[in-house]
Amino acid sequence: MFELTKRAMPKFERCTGISQSRLEILRELFVSEEITQRELQKKVNIDHAAVTRHLKQLEESGMVIRRKNPDDNRFTYVQLTDEGKQRVAAYCEEKQRFISSVLNDFSEEEKSALLDLLTRLQKNIEEM
Repeated sequence: MFELTKRAMPKFERCTGISQSRLEILRELFVSEEITQRELQKKVNIDHAAVTRHLKQLEESGMVIRRKNPDDNRFTYVQLTDEGKQRVAAYCEEKQRFISSVLNDFSEEEKSALLDLLTRLQKNIEEM
């Protein structure tokens, strides 16, 4: 499984132009509208330093806005810009094309069985 991930991730990043971690951050922001950086970090399950680094780069590229809570400077709120929203939609479309390519020549029955197996595997890992 690790070998499969190791081979797929660079191809995914070349295809979509973005890392899976960064896409997860952006997708969560897309769904949440505005969220504290701490909540975001918990939802995407990426360490604090990495989330901060990703957000700084995304802010520099004009995709996100960060602002301090005026009542409590310990909290930073994050949200997508309009450009960020458009780019997330494009990234998600590209991800779907990538997945379709990966599953090329799989029947619907095989796709369904694979999804079932992976879901069960994930559940077993979470229950460990």
